[in-house]
Amino acid sequence: MNDSSAKLPEAASSPENCETMVEVRAGVDATDREIVALLERRFGYMRAAARIKPTREAVRDEERKASVIAAAVAEAEARSLPVELIAELWEQLVEGSIAYEFGHWDKIRD
Repeated sequence: MNDSSAKLPEAASSPENCETMVEVRAGVDATDREIVALLERRFGYMRAAARIKPTREAVRDEERKASVIAAAVAEAEARSLPVELIAELWEQLVEGSIAYEFGHWDKIRD
């Protein structure tokens, strides 16, 4: 289930319409910029969580971590993406987010 209605990055051809490696690389580069922008927003939520959570112990929530990874895996399956790779990426993303949140939690309470 590909989401062909998703907005394409500016100046990028859809993957199906690419005819040259220049077009492929432009699409990949534009998509990477979008991913980084989304990560910026995601880490903003981590800063908000650090601000809201009352104790440092509340930062790590293994049940929530498992739920986030499971949701990403389910979305990957629905989109016919490599499930194992998505699971590995999300494991790293969530662990990195937890580390970032710990750092921010400590910083705003010093």
